Amino acid sequence: MAIQNSVFTNPSAFTALRSLNTVNRRLDVTQNRVSTGLRVSSSLDDASAFAVAQGIRGELRALESVTQGLNNSKAVGKVAVTGATAVSNILIDIRQKITELANASISASQRTIIKADFDQLLSQAGSFISNASYNGFTLLRSNGNNVSTLANLQGGSLTLSVQNDVDNWARSLARATIGTAANAQSVLAYQFSTMESTVSAALGALGAEVRSLELQTNFLEELRDTSDEGLGNIVDADLARESAKLTSQQIQQELSIQTLQIANDRPSTILGLFRR
Repeated sequence: MAIQNSVFTNPSAFTALRSLNTVNRRLDVTQNRVSTGLRVSSSLDDASAFAVAQGIRGELRALESVTQGLNNSKAVGKVAVTGATAVSNILIDIRQKITELANASISASQRTIIKADFDQLLSQAGSFISNASYNGFTLLRSNGNNVSTLANLQGGSLTLSVQNDVDNWARSLARATIGTAANAQSVLAYQFSTMESTVSAALGALGAEVRSLELQTNFLEELRDTSDEGLGNIVDADLARESAKLTSQQIQQELSIQTLQIANDRPSTILGLFRR
């Protein structure tokens, strides 16, 4: 039969101490969850869940890098679209000047003035083409190149196609002889017409490619949101529940401390019986 009233052995104190240690361990876990907001903050909490979470975190970082690359390519494409649009707009004025030069009834002085306007407009178009670059990449100049970027984690890519014929035909139009009405009529029918269709085709191609980049970027952002949500389901703590547990465990801790104090006082109580 166990000895319950001994000054040498205090089973009640041992029991109270074990209970207090258990409560303290649980309280430490809950406090860590409340302070970090995570149910699984290390492999010590849940090895398998932590391993899965680390894999998802790696994918999220990779998706972030892919998205950044797509955004950079979008910027290159949008700058090219802006430049091509500006050229398309100025072609309206250039057509007007060539049409005026194709009129055989204008005087030599009028032709000189109109030709000067024509040259100025072409120079402006060339400036639009030259300045349509982003981060060192250009899609409209004759020395431009395709711009490819990683589109997903499987290694797929999307490409912005160089539209250097815009620059080539702008240069061809600038070199064209347009001093007479007959020359102007020929330029209008060939060089200008080709330049106009080239710019239209470039706008169509660039617009479609930039749209593809935008769609892929939107998809990856939605994928990141979904992965973030999945990661949260694995590692995030239910703070409302943990807060309630924290309050309960703090009360349990106080009660365990009081119980331990009572148990520790028991031998003194027994000795007091002999002093009476």
